[in-house]
Amino acid sequence: MSTTLNNSAAKKRPLGTRQVHIPRNGPGLGQLTLVEHALCPLDARAALVKNLVFNTQFVFTDANRHAQTAEVKVFCPLGLSTGDEFFLWGLLALTLAQPEAEGTLMATPHYVLRQLGLIDQHARRGGRQYGQFAAAIERLSVVKYQSDKFFDPIRREHRRVSFGFLSYSLPLDDQSDRAWRVVWDPVFFEFTKPLGGHLWFDLATYRELDGASRRLFLFLCKIYARRHTTPSMCVRHLGENILGFSPSLVTRDLKAKVARCVSRLADSRIVEVSPKLFRKQGPGEYSLTLSRGKYFDRRRGRHPAKQLQDSPLFEPLHAIGLDEGTIRRLLRKYPTRLLQEWSDITLAARERFGATFFKRSPQAFFIDNVQHAALGDRTPPDWWQALRKAEREPDDRGEILDRIREEVRGKVPAGPVASSPNKLGQPQRRKQRRLESIRSLLSVHSS
Repeated sequence: MSTTLNNSAAKKRPLGTRQVHIPRNGPGLGQLTLVEHALCPLDARAALVKNLVFNTQFVFTDANRHAQTAEVKVFCPLGLSTGDEFFLWGLLALTLAQPEAEGTLMATPHYVLRQLGLIDQHARRGGRQYGQFAAAIERLSVVKYQSDKFFDPIRREHRRVSFGFLSYSLPLDDQSDRAWRVVWDPVFFEFTKPLGGHLWFDLATYRELDGASRRLFLFLCKIYARRHTTPSMCVRHLGENILGFSPSLVTRDLKAKVARCVSRLADSRIVEVSPKLFRKQGPGEYSLTLSRGKYFDRRRGRHPAKQLQDSPLFEPLHAIGLDEGTIRRLLRKYPTRLLQEWSDITLAARERFGATFFKRSPQAFFIDNVQHAALGDRTPPDWWQALRKAEREPDDRGEILDRIREEVRGKVPAGPVASSPNKLGQPQRRKQRRLESIRSLLSVHSS
């Protein structure tokens, strides 16, 4: 595991005594190597810029207890911010808290924001938090991370790595009841999922802190899981590489900013500090050591039993029209992936084609298909696959889907998409073929 420099004078917990728990007040989850350094500059003016390349490093001790430095490069084509890190850790926690954590999270944005404590259940859709969430996912999806000595918790060794964080698939309609789909990069998720690859933390505490204090909090959560004091830390390394302050800061200003972060954590009893925080090591060089606070001595207790509404499937199934008793029975009886798939199919059909698509009702359509799919004699309809492909096509997708909706509702006769009287060009022919393909598939759909 990547660790900071060892300090023989520090008190350590006996091996095997570490408690693994999910915090009571809502979990966050950090990747154990990523919490050892910043992912972007702390200053939003320097971080939220296009084509950002952020260089940093972290320190660890190797198997021979020699100090090593790992170099890190984070490519952020759309920029990145400390607020994006909040969503990164929150989404990871929601993914790994599911019974079947397979590297994919399907949930409505309302569910995610409610679980992360950003809205309550009565908050309206389309608010400021929804826009921030969508923008953060977009930025995180294009990040590329590289390191020459990243710790692999499965192989128990440091390796050269390159990975992204996540990909996403969102409904085109902002008012859609369909779930958002977040798929984690397989290499990143492999480094995160094992017990030795992540740490749980209290997201409520994290949310109340400023950006620099959040990073220090996660860094200390890792250290205090095994020891009561930090090693002696270089103030320059802590400020620049772990917290993300600008390298251009003079030592006096950097010390003041680090001191404010420590003071903020001390107010929450996360750390205990001595009256003299910094120790001079040489001209312009200072170090500090932080002791574990009483915050970590709190009795965590057992994680409270989950309510039905805590399942990411509840909102899509409720939107279909199923009551709580039926939802509870379905969650107990059928695999999560099966329910996710057919709830998305049902909601997509209703939103694209209206109530006339269903011979009986959306509820009957959903339950009938889930029952047959569970027996292995029903697969997702071809029209849904075609519609998903059309949603991924940025050109003319709205025009094509609008045309399909009109035909299904019987408002216009089937025919070619409007074009100029001249011979169709290649883009027009491609558009026409996609329309005809989807139209033919719709003619054989079953309810």
